[in-house]
Amino acid sequence: MSVRRAVTSPGGPWRLGRGLIALPLVLIAVITVIDIDSPTTIHLGPFLVAAPAITASFAGPGVTGAVGVLAVGAQVLIGQLHGGLLTPNHEAQIAALVVISIIVTLFRHLRDRRERQLHQIRSVAAAAQEVLLRPLPQRAGPLRIASMYLAAEAEARIGGDLYAAVPAPGAIRLVVGDVRGKGLSAVGEATVLVGAFRGSAYRNLLLPGIAEHLGNSVYWNATHLEGADPDTAESFVTAVIVDVRTDGPFIELVNCGHPPPLRLRNGTVEALEVAEPALPLGLSAAAESDFRVERFDFAPGDLLLLHTDGVIEARDHTGTFYPLLDRLTSWNETDPAALIRRLRHDLLGYAGGTLGDDAAAVAIAASPETAK
Repeated sequence: MSVRRAVTSPGGPWRLGRGLIALPLVLIAVITVIDIDSPTTIHLGPFLVAAPAITASFAGPGVTGAVGVLAVGAQVLIGQLHGGLLTPNHEAQIAALVVISIIVTLFRHLRDRRERQLHQIRSVAAAAQEVLLRPLPQRAGPLRIASMYLAAEAEARIGGDLYAAVPAPGAIRLVVGDVRGKGLSAVGEATVLVGAFRGSAYRNLLLPGIAEHLGNSVYWNATHLEGADPDTAESFVTAVIVDVRTDGPFIELVNCGHPPPLRLRNGTVEALEVAEPALPLGLSAAAESDFRVERFDFAPGDLLLLHTDGVIEARDHTGTFYPLLDRLTSWNETDPAALIRRLRHDLLGYAGGTLGDDAAAVAIAASPETAK
């Protein structure tokens, strides 16, 4: 069960809060009874401040304030039975309890307001992620597809890594890329490239034409924003653009300074290196002649893994890079979804739960129907 499902399950938080509220109430009752039965020289009233403090850890400001009022009422009762309310000691205890209860209730109110703001921010981030990184189709003809995205920024859902897929004649076309840098400028560059990639789908360009279009989109964006954002002006994108054929057992790709795709076949892993990789996108104005297409076999039963360098550059506590090739060889997975789940879990465990860079991966499997 996911954390989100557990938190939002009907009645879950209410049942938990209703059970915990008994703790400060019992505490108030016990302290009051013991203090009343104790000699007048013993004062347990100051311990009543624990009741609203404990309540604030699990309940809202309304319940916290109500418990604070009960605690003050208990302190008044104790004062009346132990020498009267007008004694300096009791007056000081009541005044202190009132002030602390108000402060605790106020802090709980401020915390709830901040949590609501964070929830709104996360909702916006989730919407932005769905716009930038739309879920890839699980099926495309005879192909099965799965993907993952892990952002390095704390509390972030998106970053500078990207992937997208569009249909192409006789193929599904994918791009996986990595924007130089992190933060909002990297997200902006990723948005530009993904938007250009999706917007060009209807033109049915060949891979060199797509690469030229993407490179010039990034370069134009960086050039025109040079005065506004120095980080954007110096940015570039490494990317691999792949046509995975649905009408034949092969793939075609253009590599623009990106880690090579990996092909898993019969328990072996092979990096699909190209003879002449192109420069990263956005370094300069691009032309179709700058990009060379290479073809590789992709037979039924094969699995293709596209990834960003955030995967292979993740480090453990000793500073050792993540051994992706060794992991893939030992797992010998053939299902894209199973591979992505295993990779996500293993990568986060290897890096201690925190990555130093964004990481993305897309896995594609060729079913027997691919061969025609």
